Amino acid sequence: PPSSTVAMSRVLVKHLYLLSTVAVLLTKALTATAFTRPAMSPSLLCHHATIRQERSLSPRYAKTPQTNDDASPPPKKTTGLLGPQLRRSFLLSVGLAGVTNLALAYAAPPGYKRIPTQFIAALGDPTSSSGTNVSEWGLWTVDPGPRGVFLRDYQKQIVSRNDLAPAGWQFNSNDWWLEEHGLIMEAPTFPLPAGKYLVTGGRRVTTGLTVTGDGRWELEEGTLYDVTHLPCRSARYRPSSGGSPKTARERDFPVRPGAEMPVVEGCDKVDYAVLFVIGKEIGTM
Repeated sequence: PPSSTVAMSRVLVKHLYLLSTVAVLLTKALTATAFTRPAMSPSLLCHHATIRQERSLSPRYAKTPQTNDDASPPPKKTTGLLGPQLRRSFLLSVGLAGVTNLALAYAAPPGYKRIPTQFIAALGDPTSSSGTNVSEWGLWTVDPGPRGVFLRDYQKQIVSRNDLAPAGWQFNSNDWWLEEHGLIMEAPTFPLPAGKYLVTGGRRVTTGLTVTGDGRWELEEGTLYDVTHLPCRSARYRPSSGGSPKTARERDFPVRPGAEMPVVEGCDKVDYAVLFVIGKEIGTM
């Protein structure tokens, strides 16, 4: 694109981030001001929150008769824990955050176009920013999680259906995948096609990933770890001595963010990083 367009895009992104920062600071200021108003003291806030929690835990707390004549008189009736000013600040912060996040979501860097999120299964050194093993990288064009089958339903929803999952994908007993909640997933498509992708791990780094036809990959910024979405865990299992989803232990799930996937008895395991693809280079779509 022309240099003027690139400059304007960069200025827009900077202003949007500035708006986000102002929204956060304004929210903190308004919230602090709201809690300094005498509508209800902090001790009463804690008191009412404790009573509500106790009543929700057991029916025996539904009514607590007061037997101590020297006890403090009941607090005056108020309009609720959220006073008018706090409600206004809350609604304002939600509105500003929503507008800012929506704008940032569509403010793709110059040269990229936003797409519905896709998912890369990446294999490599977390500290590396380039490699030559794209043949070992796969792509899910749709989220495989909601299309998966829980381990407990393996026999009923896969085996009894001739290895065809309810979502329509084919299970391969010699090469199968699990995700962090114990869901059997469809395999990604290998290899990752050549092109330029906008990738992120949903944390601090969003950057370009270049994949070439000769099997090379390279990040413009950061490392493979920086663009890995840590809550999403995935692993590939291949039977070595009679292993299958039946030998997996359901108690090993869910897997905490960033942790390795569980070992399945009788299977070899390879852990994969999951990258979010949120855009592609204009002209390669």
